[in-house]
Amino acid sequence: QVQLVESGGGLVQPGGSLRLSCAASGSIFRLYAMGWYRQAPGKQRDMVATISIGGSTNYADPVKGRFTISRDNAKNTVYLQMNSLKPEDTAVYYCNAYYSVTRLTLWGQGTQVTVSS
Repeated sequence: QVQLVESGGGLVQPGGSLRLSCAASGSIFRLYAMGWYRQAPGKQRDMVATISIGGSTNYADPVKGRFTISRDNAKNTVYLQMNSLKPEDTAVYYCNAYYSVTRLTLWGQGTQVTVSS
């Protein structure tokens, strides 16, 4: 079973950039669709970006043109490059893995992103 560990969160000023990483254990990472979700205090967890097994990507409207999701199957890692960050991007960001054969969904522990001057 894949385990997920996020890193790269922190405090950044508005307009700045961060890159989140999610390292996955296990040898079948390439068979999982991957995604990033975020949850702000008092709000539900929302999809930010997803990337399929084949590399197709999907983005939530608020981050289109600013965020980029990518995956490196050789390193068992998925990334979220976040540019032009806004205060409303402040949230805990969670890595997600989905295995369609068994409908298994896995979550990382989350990493805090704070955008503030």
